[in-house]
Amino acid sequence: MHGGHGHPFQPPVAAMSDDSAHAEAPAITYPVSARGAVVETLFDEMVADPYRWLENDVRVDPAVRAWVDAQNEATSAYLATLPGHAEIAARLTELWDFERFGIPEGRGGRYFYMRNDGLQNQATLFVREGLSGEGRLLLDPNAWSDDGATALGEWKASQDGRRVAYTVQDGGSDWRTLRVLDVDSGETLADAVRWVKFSAIAWARNGSGFFYSRFPEPEEDGAHQSLNLNHAIYFHQVGTPQASDRLVYATRDRPKLNHVAEVTQDGHWLVISSSEGTEARIEVTLLDLTSGTARPRTLVRNLEHNWQLAGVHGTLLYFVTNLDAPRQRIVAIDALSTSRITHEIVGEDAATLESASLVGDRLIASYLVDAGSEARLFTRAGKPMGTVMLPGIGSVSGFDGEAGDPETFFAFTSFATPTRIYHLDSALGEVTPFAEPKVGFDPDDYVVAQHFYASKDGVRVPMFVVHRRGLDLSAGAPTILYGYGGFNISLTPAFSVANLAWMEMGGVYAQASIRGGGEYGKSWHDGGRLANKQNSFDDFIAAAEYLIGQGVTRPDKLAIRGGSNGGLLVGAVVNQRPDLFAVALPAVGVMDMLRFSRFTAGRYWIDDYGDPAREADFRALLAYSPYHNIRRAAEYPAILVTTADTDDRVVPGHSFKYAAALQAADLGSRPRLIRIETRAGHGAGKPTAKLIEEFADLWAFTAYWTGMARATG
Repeated sequence: MHGGHGHPFQPPVAAMSDDSAHAEAPAITYPVSARGAVVETLFDEMVADPYRWLENDVRVDPAVRAWVDAQNEATSAYLATLPGHAEIAARLTELWDFERFGIPEGRGGRYFYMRNDGLQNQATLFVREGLSGEGRLLLDPNAWSDDGATALGEWKASQDGRRVAYTVQDGGSDWRTLRVLDVDSGETLADAVRWVKFSAIAWARNGSGFFYSRFPEPEEDGAHQSLNLNHAIYFHQVGTPQASDRLVYATRDRPKLNHVAEVTQDGHWLVISSSEGTEARIEVTLLDLTSGTARPRTLVRNLEHNWQLAGVHGTLLYFVTNLDAPRQRIVAIDALSTSRITHEIVGEDAATLESASLVGDRLIASYLVDAGSEARLFTRAGKPMGTVMLPGIGSVSGFDGEAGDPETFFAFTSFATPTRIYHLDSALGEVTPFAEPKVGFDPDDYVVAQHFYASKDGVRVPMFVVHRRGLDLSAGAPTILYGYGGFNISLTPAFSVANLAWMEMGGVYAQASIRGGGEYGKSWHDGGRLANKQNSFDDFIAAAEYLIGQGVTRPDKLAIRGGSNGGLLVGAVVNQRPDLFAVALPAVGVMDMLRFSRFTAGRYWIDDYGDPAREADFRALLAYSPYHNIRRAAEYPAILVTTADTDDRVVPGHSFKYAAALQAADLGSRPRLIRIETRAGHGAGKPTAKLIEEFADLWAFTAYWTGMARATG
């Protein structure tokens, strides 16, 4: 979600009192959700699960399909009564309509990059002959389906720039089909590699084929719900059928391991990173690609620490690791050594090291300093060589490159700055623009402030607060508080068309970097996972209390939003403090903490949540599981749950069961609705048109229930 131009939303928006805003709130009759009699005894606890039938696949079970259709009909009818919906949708469409680019990849004198001309449902792949050449369209996924829900997923150009391997993602599913494009002719070859998931694409140096990761073909009707086991690395020779693909690496004795392959910049080594869950605990296996008889050799054993490849020089492999460094450091390992001996290159810093790459003769290291990005340059030996000049406080990504070639590209974004792409000469430190979007608003019209507040246990937590300059906060403003707090994922400044539209309407956007994320390294992540998960919820509640205490907003004007693990966050804190919020927007959330590990990728999350099959973990999970802890006879905020029928990451049954339980409980007069997108998954690949429709619904709902209304006159 990037973009924005044009004038502020007209007519202007102003806060109204709760009474005037809600005087004509329409009544809702919820669809009937049949209650089953499922009750299980788990560790001497009687646990009811009356809506288990809603876990069934909507594509297979007619009863679930009928329930989804009835819920969508009720939600659509309600949303149609809310004021301002058409204006919000129109403004979102205006804001989204500007050209935007992805980070280029240089191969063989050609530059490959993604581009969206504005309102295209899917970004397209372009190539330039030389850095200043004219762009030529290579792949346009907008022509792949009538509804725009088929997307271009991962892609990688061969070293000589003659071929591109790419994946096709249909309906938002995590499953991919790999295809191969001939760049000169623009033709897609006959190659088709199926059942690819959680995979990188790693070309052999000579461009004859590529390494990829896949699971075994699932049983019929199990593709979107069955557990993912026995991940393996294969090599596909271009021009041959998938049945001929060579198995490179698998661990059938350890079926829970995932494997991702990467070819080093010199083409010498295949580096296989293996992990069991989402925690950065990785084993590293090497395969010598220069020897036809070499067998895989384990370089780093045991799933104990993070090992993220940064590059290669000669026989030295450079890694980012948290071994003896909770905020990470850079080390080198001799690939020919029979024993793993690490040589420290760049030591641990007070800032959190996120990633590093070897480009030319420089290591480029990306750090987080209080949730903002900083890019530092080092020699291969670790001598500091200054920092990369950035346009301001924000987030950077990219810095892919080759050893010996100083050229690389990176992206920069911030809350009021759409993504810009820059070219960097790592030897000279020179930064020049590659693509800067032309937008019609002035970033200086928005105030970005970073606050620090104390959580329940006194821990200091950072939060960004953003709004239109000159916004009257004397009576508090309608505010959306966003959070995630899990899986070592850091929330950093980023531009969002939807958030800009909300701020144009007169709203405040706040983003809290709560524990469970990676903003301050391993200790910050550990502080919000497993038995410490409640800290994430306490941090988020404390963020809300801080915003209210500072006069930024009031409980009747405060909305909270989060997706996936953030959906869990929203569901949990609503149960714990329903009095604190006017609106809750949980998206594609993990809502049943006792059964998450039974579906698709859910088993990976045990690293963060714990294992429901272990008693201590079970009791911790049951204590906050959103589905199991809905209060009775409490006044809940207005809730709009969002999910998608083809989400095979967090299966939609989580949200279905949660919504059914909400609607069955006596929780006051505010609506408790669910919006179920069709032909969409966990988020990736969602068409622009569907995004605009969804945010128009979300913002109309939020504006109404936070007392935001259009001023007259």
